[in-house]
Amino acid sequence: MNNYWPAPAKLNLFLHITGRRADGYHELQTAFQFLDYSDALQFRPRSDKKITRQANYENVAEEADIIIRAASLLREHSKIPFGVDIHINKRLPMGGGLGGGSSNAATTLVALNCIFELGLKQNELSDLGLQLGADVPVFVGAQAAWAEGVGEQLTPISPAEDWFLVVVPDSPVSTAEIFGAADLTRNTAAITIRDFLAGAGHNDCENVVRQHYPEVREVLDWLSRKYETRMTGTGACVFARFDSEDKAGEAAKGLPQDWRHFVAQGLNRSPLAQRLEQENAGRHS
Repeated sequence: MNNYWPAPAKLNLFLHITGRRADGYHELQTAFQFLDYSDALQFRPRSDKKITRQANYENVAEEADIIIRAASLLREHSKIPFGVDIHINKRLPMGGGLGGGSSNAATTLVALNCIFELGLKQNELSDLGLQLGADVPVFVGAQAAWAEGVGEQLTPISPAEDWFLVVVPDSPVSTAEIFGAADLTRNTAAITIRDFLAGAGHNDCENVVRQHYPEVREVLDWLSRKYETRMTGTGACVFARFDSEDKAGEAAKGLPQDWRHFVAQGLNRSPLAQRLEQENAGRHS
């Protein structure tokens, strides 16, 4: 059996900021859809009860990594002092708006709950995930979702599983900076799921990112001259939607040569859910 667990990317198909709470958190509406493009995590139990990380990046200290924080939180909650080596092969860009850190945390929670047979239900894992980040529960739930509140109120949806060309500007964006910006729109009128499925929606963070990140602005301007283009989350990644892999691939061929990019299909069911089913089936066969 494949020993790796996927931590897939997500796209925010739109993102509206509808208000700001007294505690500073933003009220929002968004639609999450997964991509068949993932980080890969491997978990190897240890006998000495340590939690360690081996990664193909060095710009995040091990003790600060959300993967380690997720494993430690799960161990504390379960009262079972397991030890594990976690190896991650990261493909998703940091500061890209694809949810890489949140997805890593969710995969860690789901995989370790299964591997160590901790018996926690999905809602318990989601509650733990929310302590790590507002986007973690949608990755734990593993279903495309309409999100409200601070992103934790989830309703399953099934948008078209189209293909996407995703461009990755060489300019990681700080989510805290964007949400803290004085000129961020915070009063967009609420819409309904029906409105969204009929084509409504935009990204309220886009204008702020344009002003502060010229590399992202360049991609948005260039790509929008040819295709309907949107930024995901607080950026930096920019995407265009196509109804076939071939069309997305052809669009990719026309990009400037030095632009990092990938083509991936939108998925309403996360690859993490499929991997969990495989693991459970293997255990009970």
